[in-house]
Amino acid sequence: MKLPKSLTQVIIEQQRALKATGQFSALLNDIARACKRISHDVNRGQLVNILGSAGTINVQSETQTKLDIISNEVLIKSMQWDGHIAAMASEEMENICPVPAEYPKGPYMVLFDPLDGSTNIDVNMPIGTIFSILRLPAGVEEAQLEHFLQSGIQQVCAGYCLYGSSTMMVLSTGVGVDGFTLDPGIGEFVLTHPKLRIPSHSYDYSINAAHAAGWESAIRQYIDDCVAGEEGPFGHRFNMRWVGAMVADVHRTLMRGGVFMYPRDTRSSRAGKIRLLYEANPMGFLVEQAGGASISNTQRTLEIKPESLHQRVSVVMGSKENVETIRDYYHRHELAM
Repeated sequence: MKLPKSLTQVIIEQQRALKATGQFSALLNDIARACKRISHDVNRGQLVNILGSAGTINVQSETQTKLDIISNEVLIKSMQWDGHIAAMASEEMENICPVPAEYPKGPYMVLFDPLDGSTNIDVNMPIGTIFSILRLPAGVEEAQLEHFLQSGIQQVCAGYCLYGSSTMMVLSTGVGVDGFTLDPGIGEFVLTHPKLRIPSHSYDYSINAAHAAGWESAIRQYIDDCVAGEEGPFGHRFNMRWVGAMVADVHRTLMRGGVFMYPRDTRSSRAGKIRLLYEANPMGFLVEQAGGASISNTQRTLEIKPESLHQRVSVVMGSKENVETIRDYYHRHELAM
């Protein structure tokens, strides 16, 4: 029987094909090791008293859970010591996190959301880790804030680890998307979903209906037309799904097709809810690499030039035909204004 390839094997094969030095491969292994540790902690939960609020507020003005803090520390400690990165940035931290002076530095920078969907933790719902890898600009010796403000098309790699009924890592190095499932018996991620492709069209959509009163007019009209079902302009019944963790909702969209939406809330002064560097860019990169599309209003998400480390944007991503339909709704409503 042919054994499935491990994540390590796939990374090394890609390294050989690209004639890479091995630093990038080692960095991905560091991230995978951290995700295994986080998965272990998530599965233990209340057994070791690591659920619930930590009683602190992060830079996003959100209440941190104990696992938010633990996961952030696990990722930092897994990557800071072995000479592959120049610096890190986390959704949980206000400023970038430089590599301590006692450790060597490398050519990469990593941004991460250590535990996306942490409000799901205490009710045993899916959560995950999202990460993005950038290259330090040539000639730069010390990573600074401005070096992290790269558009999404400049990502070297992006991925996420989903902690659900099984633990699964999905990643892309710019040559398609592969999915790996953690085999707890051997402690290794194995290739279970090679060359993932998102269906070009689907009748599924994900959106937080709690914010319906603040939806932009284009999104409101699109959802109304979906809800109209067979009697509406699409002539078909749609399914609405919402988990409440971007990593889980986008994972389902990636696997089954459809569209994930988090539009701007017109009742707020913010440009959107989703963090550009920690969520929109890495997830948009994966969706595009799987044949889908990602936009913020009418603009391609990956072409947005970041202005700040914790910038927020609106997001629509998923099956290409669905996303293009929504882009048309935006254009029509802009012309009507």
